[in-house]
Amino acid sequence: MEWKQIPLGPLQTNCYILWNEKRECMIFDPGEQPELIKKFVKENNLFPIAVLLTHAHFDHIGALDSIRDEFKIEAYLHQKEASWLSDPSQNLSQLFMPNNQIIQRKAENHLKEEGSLKIGSFLFQVLETPGHSPGSVSFYHQESGAVFSGDALFQGSIGRTDLPKGNQAELIDSIHTKLLTLPEETIVLPGHGPVTTIGEEMDHNPFLNGF
Repeated sequence: MEWKQIPLGPLQTNCYILWNEKRECMIFDPGEQPELIKKFVKENNLFPIAVLLTHAHFDHIGALDSIRDEFKIEAYLHQKEASWLSDPSQNLSQLFMPNNQIIQRKAENHLKEEGSLKIGSFLFQVLETPGHSPGSVSFYHQESGAVFSGDALFQGSIGRTDLPKGNQAELIDSIHTKLLTLPEETIVLPGHGPVTTIGEEMDHNPFLNGF
């Protein structure tokens, strides 16, 4: 398995592409600039099979319809944010981008609970990690030793909780009970910023010490 981080848009939201030896790939959080995602996929002879969304804030979904249409694939999103893709007030584009509000089609597949998610030959553990948003999830891919954490956990930081429906206590609990229980060598692939590891954040993340 291999993965690629592609920062997109003015907020440099990380889109990730994970692929196997058959060149099948998963696309995580296509936030903007769909042409960059398409270019990487085509130049590397990859075959997308699904889009996984860690949550439905505007900066993680802006290229969703373009990617779905290009590759004829479906999206997966937690059911708590099922209505957000098509609602600029909930995905916050109305607040942050009033002149360029984002409206995407609803996800074809809604995640209802934690547990195994198998798509093709890819197997993930879906971890509910709310706090940044109510339907935030992290996707743990044991085979790669990596977790796609969205905006829950960053290098040296955590996701914002001052946005509508954010909850800091809930986020701290999510991180401690869901993410920090993963093996310390697990690679954390966050929604913004550089890659880190669970062990690194356990030892050095100031937001997690003392809680």
